[in-house]
Amino acid sequence: MRRFLTCCFNSLATKTNLKQEYQQESSASMEIQQDNNGNDHFETVSQNMIDSSSSNAPNIILNHDFSRGLYSWHPNCCDGFVLSADSGHSGFSTKPGGNYAVVSNRKECWQGLEQDITSRISPCSTYSISASVGVSGLVHYPTDVLATLKLEYQNSATSYLRIGKTSVSKEGWEKLGGTFSLATIPDRVVFYLEGPAPGVDLLVESNARPCAGDGDENIILNPKFEDGLNNWSGRGCKIVLHDSMADGKIVPLSGKVFASATDRTQSWNGIQQEITERVQRKLAYEVTAVVRIFGNDVTSADIRATLWVQTPNLREQYIGIAKLVSSLVLATDTDWVQLQGKFLLNSSPKKVVIYIEGPPAGTDILVNSFTVKHAEKIPPSPPPVIENPAFGVNIIQNSNLSDGTNSWFPLGNCSLNVATGSPHILPPTARDSLGPHEPLSGCYILVTKRTQTWMGPAQMITDKIKLLLTYQVSAWAKIGSGANGPQNVNVALGVDNQWVNGGQVEINDDRWHEISGSFRIEKQPSKVMVYVQGPAAGVDLMLAGLQIFPVDRKSRFKHLRRQTDKIRKRDVTLKFSGGGSSSVLGTFIKVRQMQNSFPFGSCMSRTNLDNEDFVNFFVKNFNWAVFGNELKWYWTEPQQGNFNYSDADEMLDMCKKNNIEARGHCIFWEVDGTVQQWIKALNKNDMMAAVQNHLTGLLTRYKGKFRHYDVNNEMLHGSFYQDHLGKDIRANMFKTANQLDPSAMLFVNDYHVEDGCDTRSSPEKYIEQILDLQEQGAPVGGIGIQGHIDSPVGPVVSSALDKLGILGLPIWFTELDVSSVNEYVRGDDLEVMLREAYAHPAVDGIMLWGFWELFMSRDNAHLVNAEGELNEAGKRYLALKKEWLSRAHGHIDEQGQFAFRGFHGTYVLEIETVSKKIMKTFVVDKGDSPLVVSIDL
Repeated sequence: MRRFLTCCFNSLATKTNLKQEYQQESSASMEIQQDNNGNDHFETVSQNMIDSSSSNAPNIILNHDFSRGLYSWHPNCCDGFVLSADSGHSGFSTKPGGNYAVVSNRKECWQGLEQDITSRISPCSTYSISASVGVSGLVHYPTDVLATLKLEYQNSATSYLRIGKTSVSKEGWEKLGGTFSLATIPDRVVFYLEGPAPGVDLLVESNARPCAGDGDENIILNPKFEDGLNNWSGRGCKIVLHDSMADGKIVPLSGKVFASATDRTQSWNGIQQEITERVQRKLAYEVTAVVRIFGNDVTSADIRATLWVQTPNLREQYIGIAKLVSSLVLATDTDWVQLQGKFLLNSSPKKVVIYIEGPPAGTDILVNSFTVKHAEKIPPSPPPVIENPAFGVNIIQNSNLSDGTNSWFPLGNCSLNVATGSPHILPPTARDSLGPHEPLSGCYILVTKRTQTWMGPAQMITDKIKLLLTYQVSAWAKIGSGANGPQNVNVALGVDNQWVNGGQVEINDDRWHEISGSFRIEKQPSKVMVYVQGPAAGVDLMLAGLQIFPVDRKSRFKHLRRQTDKIRKRDVTLKFSGGGSSSVLGTFIKVRQMQNSFPFGSCMSRTNLDNEDFVNFFVKNFNWAVFGNELKWYWTEPQQGNFNYSDADEMLDMCKKNNIEARGHCIFWEVDGTVQQWIKALNKNDMMAAVQNHLTGLLTRYKGKFRHYDVNNEMLHGSFYQDHLGKDIRANMFKTANQLDPSAMLFVNDYHVEDGCDTRSSPEKYIEQILDLQEQGAPVGGIGIQGHIDSPVGPVVSSALDKLGILGLPIWFTELDVSSVNEYVRGDDLEVMLREAYAHPAVDGIMLWGFWELFMSRDNAHLVNAEGELNEAGKRYLALKKEWLSRAHGHIDEQGQFAFRGFHGTYVLEIETVSKKIMKTFVVDKGDSPLVVSIDL
C-alpha cells in the first residue's frame, strides 16, 4: 500500500462556501429550476467505490452495488430509493440484475447520498474513488456531480473536502473519480455525492468496477501529440505539429510527431495546457518533458517549465517547477534534452496552466512529450555505513615534506621546491578537532614560476576519499613579494573536473595565514585531485602542513552539551508559601518545561499559509518567523507606486494569532541583481527619494510589529546603493530605520561568514564593516549570519563565532539550511549547526531558511517531505528541541523548597496531595544568579 502523510484533495472550508460555489457553477440549472418549479428533475448515481491504492485492496464502501437496498447509505436531507435495471430510466442502461440508487426531493445543491466510512480508513493511506453517476429530469446540461468528504472534529469546525468531480453533459452515465489521503483520522468521516441544482435527481449505478489506480496516471492530456494539438495552445505565440523539421534533420525522439512553439516574441512565450481540474492541492507532482530548440541562430538556451496559478481572489502566481536535468547542460538545437522537476499546490486554485518557456525571442521551442504524474515516494536513504573511517588521519601523503616533493606534482607549468621556516604548530581549528598533535616539520612547499592563478601544488587523493564522510581542511599559507593588493589562496578539489571549495583565505602581508574549511563527496567520483591555487600570476605561493582528515563530528557533542548546560540553564529554587504550605512538606512534585524561550524560527511564504499541515507544524515547532520574499522591496513595490503589503499583512496576522515573533527581512538588498528595474532607471536624486519613501512607508506601516530588521542585506557581496548614492547611504539607512521604529533591533546580514569558503565575507571582513558602520553612527544592534552551509565542522563554525563575539553584539543565524541527498547525513549537518549555535554564548537565536520540501531555496535541505512526512533530518530537529526541555521531580524539603537546574523558558509545576492537585506555571528567565520562584499556595 502506498503511504502518504498529507491529504490529496481540495479543501472547502465551510458549507456556506460550498453552496456559493455550486450556485455559481450551476447558475443555468438554477434558473431552469426556478422557471419550472413543478417539473421532475432526476440526478442519478451509480455504484461508488472507495478503494485503497493497491491492486488487491478491498472496497471500503459497504453495499456498494445497492444489492441490499439503501443499507449503510443515508440520503442527506432528501429522499432516496433503489431501482432495478429493468425498471429504470430510459437512457440509463445497466447490467441485467443490476441496481442503482435515485436521490430525489433535493432542496439544496449539497444534498445527496452519504455513508460513514470512519472505521474503514487508515491514516496516511491513499484511496481512489470510482462511481458512475447521472442526472435526470429537466436539466440544463452540463451539470456537475461531486464526491466530497465531510470531516467532523470534536473540538473544531467541520470541514468539507472535495475529492472528485465530473461534468454530466448528456443523458446517461458519467465516470466520477478521484483520490484522497488523510494524515490523521477525524472523529467522523462521511463520504457523499452531491452537486446538481436543487430539484435535479441524482442516480448512482451499480455496475462500476473498483478503481485501483496507483497515482501514476499522466494528468497531461495528449502528452505525445498523437491527437494532434488537441488540448494544447500557444502562450503568446503559435504552435505547430511536425513529423520532422530542418529537411529531416530533426525527428521525434519517440513517437511519430512533436510540437513547436513558434513566432515567439517574448522569452515567456511557449506551449501550454490547462490542468485545473486534474491537479489537486497538497499532492506532489513530478514533471518531465523532452525538449529542444530551433532557429534564430541560437545553438543553446535555458528552457524551463512553469506553472501559472490564479487564486480564487484572482491573484496570479508564477511557480518555476522544472529545469534541465543537469545544471551544466542547456537545451540545444542538435539534441533532445529532458526537463525534470516537482511541484505542489498549497491551495485550491481557480485556474492552473502549465507551460514551457525560456529561450530568447525568435527561437522555437520543440516538445516531444510532456508528463505530469503524482510524484513517486522515494524511500529514504539508509544511514551511511563507513568501514574504518579513520577519523583524524591525514589523507595527504608526505604532508610534512620529509620525502621532498614526492607524492606532489605541479599543476601547470610551475616549479615546486621544499624550504624551511613555516610554523611548527597546527592551525587553531585543526587543533580543536585533533587535540594534542605532534609538531609540524617547519618545511613548506615553495611554488615559483606561476603564470596562471590556478597553478600550484597538487596531489591525487581518489583512493583516499570515502563517500559521505565529512573532511576538514587545514593548512598554513603565505605569498611572496610583488603582489598588487590582497590575494586569495584556496585549497580546491577537482572532482571529475568540477571545482569543490575546501577553504580560502585572503593574504595582504608576509605572514603565515590559516586556511580552514571542509567538504564532502556524496557521489562516487572517478578522479579527485586536491590543489592549492589563488595568487596572481607571478606571485610565489608557500604551503605548509596541509591536513585533510575525516572528522568525527559527534565526538564534540559531549563538550557542547557541557557548554549548553552552562549558558542556557539556570539554577532554580521553588519556595512554597501561603495557606497550607506546611502540609505539603515532603510532598512529591513534578516540574515540566512547556516551552524553551530561546528563539527557534523558520522562513515561510504566503502560499504556505494555505496548507494547514504546514501551519500546524510551524506553530507547534517554531516561536519566530521570517518571510522569504514578502517583505522585500521587489515584492512590496514591484513597479513604482504599485504596492503589495497584503501578503505580509496576512503572514503577520498568522504570527500574532499564534504568539510568534517576526523578523523583518529585508528593508533593502544591496546586490545588483535583486534591485527592481524601475529603481535602476532613476537618477540619483529620485533614487534617494525612493529609498527614503520606502523606509518611511515600510517602517511606519509596521512600527512595533517586527522585532528585528535586516536593514541592507548582503553588503559584503553587493554595493548597488552605495555605488549609486554614496558611502554614507548605508549608515543613513540604519539611522533612519531607528528613528522610524526605535523598538526594532537593526541587523547586518550576510552569507559564508562561518564556513571559511569566501574571503569576501570572512569574520574579519564582517567585523571591519560593522565597526565602520558604527563609526558613522549607524545603530547596528545585531549580527546576522545566514548559515547556508555545506558539510559543517564544529571548530570552523565556532572559530567564526568567537571572532565575531568580540563585538559584544547578539549573533543570530538568520537563514540556516544544510543539504545532503542522504537524510541521515543532512540530520548530522543540522545537529552540528544547532548544537554549535545553541552552545555559543554570543548566539541569541536560530532561524531555519524553511523546512518543507519544494518550498526551500536549496534542494535536499528539507525536514518535512512535500506531502507532510517528517524525514530523518526533521526527526533530529524535534529530538534536539525535546532534549532542550527540562524536567525534574522530587520532594519538597523541610525548608519548604525544591531546587533544580533547567533551561530558560516556561514551566508547569504539579503538586498532588491526598486531598487535591495543584498546578502552577512559572518562567525561568536568563540570568547568572540563582532564581528563587515564590509559589503561593
